[in-house]
Amino acid sequence: MTLDSAQTADAAPAVTPTAVPRETVTLDVALQGGGAHGAFTWGVLDRLLEEPWLEIEAASGASAGAMNAVMLAHGLVKGDRQLAQQTLGTFWRRIADTAMEAPFGAGGRGLLDSHAYFRPLELMNPFLSPDFGRRVAESLFSGLFSPYQFNPLNWNPLLDILRDMVDFEALKATDRIKLFISATRVADGELKLFRNKDLSAEAIMASACLPELFQAVKIGGTAYWDGGYVANPALEPLIAETKSDDLLLIQLNPTSREALPFSAGEISGRLNEITFNANLNAMLHGIAQLKIALTEESQSGDLKNAFFREVQKLRLHRIAADASSFDLGGSTKRNPRWELLRSLHDQGVAAADIWLSTHAGCLGQMSTLDCRML
Repeated sequence: MTLDSAQTADAAPAVTPTAVPRETVTLDVALQGGGAHGAFTWGVLDRLLEEPWLEIEAASGASAGAMNAVMLAHGLVKGDRQLAQQTLGTFWRRIADTAMEAPFGAGGRGLLDSHAYFRPLELMNPFLSPDFGRRVAESLFSGLFSPYQFNPLNWNPLLDILRDMVDFEALKATDRIKLFISATRVADGELKLFRNKDLSAEAIMASACLPELFQAVKIGGTAYWDGGYVANPALEPLIAETKSDDLLLIQLNPTSREALPFSAGEISGRLNEITFNANLNAMLHGIAQLKIALTEESQSGDLKNAFFREVQKLRLHRIAADASSFDLGGSTKRNPRWELLRSLHDQGVAAADIWLSTHAGCLGQMSTLDCRML
């Protein structure tokens, strides 16, 4: 696996890091959403949990990032690192197994069997991809019908998996790990952050509610959609509400692609990546500018604003998915086949391993992500 050029350029000005730290270093993790691509984050977390000197204090997540965050937290709260690894693995295995039986699942059963009608075209025209029929069927259902029409009973197996696997009462009561789960209020488009005390299976589903696939999730009479629209993921609470000064972003949507998209699927996929990166990039650029300003300001005296002091101390890091790992059309985001999930997991492990071998000694000392380079 190779890391994308953006990640290669992440390193701050060359400084020889110290040896890999053995004393405990606390770390916050910000987990971006991206559907089935979240299995990459599973791999990254799996690798980080192997390091006994790394202590995760808090996790912020949107959509698939929220799923990974609560699975990580459940394992740490109910057991230890090994249980966290086991919980994450079991979750993604169940996602794959459930998808095989779902009406719109990767197994090709149910409503999407309508792609069989397009099979003769696939056989006659060598320029059509083998999954042309499935793509057409998906487009028909996602473009012409709302989830209130094609899924009037609001069936969602993810909700059952969350209720079965996560002890939300334990997460509400714990001080072992802080969670910040983002969702979008449908009424005004504003950010809703679910903290530990607010957590429930419904809150996680709200964070992962893509409006073209699922009915809005209502909590306390308020309707929510996917949190990735407004905070993918939220960084501010990790800066303002935790003790750790090291923040690691695990990013799924590539920041850049050299290839110009041509097909409808490629265009839609790239627009999706840009949309779900927009608020994150704006936040990172804002942090970069603020840190520059605060460096100049602090020379004239102590900073009185508590948030400004936290930003000044902040050390940013990033592990980014390789752009070539993900289909430009974005179809793999909704294709949780076990073989694909395992492949993404393994790529996440490899990316984390490379990052640790290069930057572990910088944790607790300096940033390895220069936001000005984004």
